[in-house]
Amino acid sequence: MTTETLLQQPATAQSTLRVESFTGGIVGPSLPMLGPLKSGGTLIASTAPGCWGPMITPSFKGGHEVTRPVAIEGAEVGDVLVLRIRRVEVTSLATASGVMQSLDGRFVGDPFVARVCPGCGAPSPATHLVGIGQQAVHCDKCGAECSPFRMSHGYTIVFDAKTQVGVTVPHAVAELIAGDARKYAKLPPASGQHSILSYAVADLPGLVAPLAPFVGNLGTTPSCDMPDSHNAGDFGAFLVGAPHEYGLTQAELDRHKTDGHMDVNTVRPGAILICPVKVPGGGVYIGDVHAQQGNGEIAGHTTDVSGEVELQVELLKGLSIDGPILLQRLDDLPPLARPLTPELKAKARELLARYGASVLEDNAPLTFIGSGPNLNDATSNGLNRAARATGLSYDEVSNRATLTGSIEIARLPGVVRVTFLCPLPVLERMGIADLVREQYAL
Repeated sequence: MTTETLLQQPATAQSTLRVESFTGGIVGPSLPMLGPLKSGGTLIASTAPGCWGPMITPSFKGGHEVTRPVAIEGAEVGDVLVLRIRRVEVTSLATASGVMQSLDGRFVGDPFVARVCPGCGAPSPATHLVGIGQQAVHCDKCGAECSPFRMSHGYTIVFDAKTQVGVTVPHAVAELIAGDARKYAKLPPASGQHSILSYAVADLPGLVAPLAPFVGNLGTTPSCDMPDSHNAGDFGAFLVGAPHEYGLTQAELDRHKTDGHMDVNTVRPGAILICPVKVPGGGVYIGDVHAQQGNGEIAGHTTDVSGEVELQVELLKGLSIDGPILLQRLDDLPPLARPLTPELKAKARELLARYGASVLEDNAPLTFIGSGPNLNDATSNGLNRAARATGLSYDEVSNRATLTGSIEIARLPGVVRVTFLCPLPVLERMGIADLVREQYAL
């Protein structure tokens, strides 16, 4: 196994690669890639918490801390990478989260991206912690308190040794944990964020939440540099016309993004994620592991933790897509999209026979990720992506999602899952029928 091999041509592709370094909040073609990794190889990543830690660390230019991108041998623009999610482990002992409030005067246009010190005006200032609490982040240059975010209602949650359950704690315990925040967060050595545990929030003590770990930010490198948290249609909308260096037009955002930041809670062990390649090598990156999250992520943020993620990555030629396709676990599929049982197929044949017909469609589940500034736009995006990739009409995909699938909210304001039963001949034409048969034992 190779650790942290910087891509230099010519380079020998590795069958296993471990990644332990991070990008500082930006993803895009300017970042040197690690690797390359062989197609079919194993990628293991030690990940740092996303969201809150980077959000209160003003030097970050994105709202997450994701791993450095990894090149896959032979991956070219227009290909896809198949990510089989083998393992997602929570390594943090505790984390904190809550409903955010941004503070005026501490950012230019976007508090996730363009932070400034309210004391000296320094852009993206280096900072240090002074004590604990929501005013603990201070500018290295002038000493002013300068985190751009507060929590209006927050909680600290601890996890059991086998990471099966979490429980929120009272204020005295949150303060104790805040006193040694990095230890309880289990931040990787290369992580540059302040731990959100330093905030010592405890507005919701005694709530039990079973763990269901998944990866919130997983995918391929976009074809222009952008904040890692904004590589999606909803958060990315804040880049359109933005007054900072990462401002884009809507057309540029649509062309370059890969929707790596999904917060889809079924992107978890046992799922297969199919991602577009928009830069040579693909540039797979990983981050933002969540311990648990209900559909919608309605509070805006959830339990971001340190973790370890293991993927098998395979290159697939001949399928050009704009955004991710997800083969969910069978138990995560909406009920109407699950493959028919032999008993239901027999009943269907009996029913058709009464009307003098005999042909049943062979099909299988397929999920497209859609994103946009709001849920309507995200749904339209997902349906359009499905229509383009499958060759089915938009209206047919809409009917299939209604009769044999679902539109499910992944994250507000605008990421959805569009799931439906797709004809097997279409999957054959796309080149993913074998993957689908593997996933659903067809």
